[in-house]
Amino acid sequence: MHHEKVPYLNTTMAEKSVKPAKRLSSESNSHEGATAGEISALEEAFRKFAVHGDTRATGKEMHGKNWSKLCKDCNIIDGKNVTTTDVDIVFSKIKGKSVRTITFEQFKEALQELSKKRFKDKSDEEALQAMYKLIEGKGPGLTGVTKTVASPTVSRLTDTSKFTGSHKERFDASGKGKGRAGREDLVDNSGYVSGYKHAGTYDHKVQGNNMVLTGWIWMELLY
Repeated sequence: MHHEKVPYLNTTMAEKSVKPAKRLSSESNSHEGATAGEISALEEAFRKFAVHGDTRATGKEMHGKNWSKLCKDCNIIDGKNVTTTDVDIVFSKIKGKSVRTITFEQFKEALQELSKKRFKDKSDEEALQAMYKLIEGKGPGLTGVTKTVASPTVSRLTDTSKFTGSHKERFDASGKGKGRAGREDLVDNSGYVSGYKHAGTYDHKVQGNNMVLTGWIWMELLY
């Protein structure tokens, strides 16, 4: 009887030892699936640049124009080790012959190619990680925005000394606006015709003549 119970006990112990192993395996697979569903900081940056300027873009593929912008905005192009030409060559090399875009996987291949040139003093792995750090967390900047450029035409149109007609009356000799006085016909109670150049000189002239006359009368009285 003793020999008949041993196989039964051995089988039971074997089954118990297998069940925990299966449970751990299941938990491991579940964790890996959650990790695979997360978007890395590198891929997030890729998607931001991929959709820049294109409302129809899905973020899964990137055009050459946006690839160049990413390399400029993220300082991959340093003008010394990596130039604009290098960026264009790598893009043409990585993309397919019949397509005009690259996928995220091809994007990483392109970064690997450029990392060797950008960080020559580092190992291949260190150079690639350094390249990733330049991009992670970044997005399209405002580089390339049109700036105001002074032109002869604009300068001529804003030169108040060359204004004529009613526009000229709105500014003084220094080019400063006169405000309401330059826009409206205000009532002039001075008694002079509007625009008369010698306005205000009459009173001074009369006063001068009166002083001369008064002086002459006093001279007559004294002599």
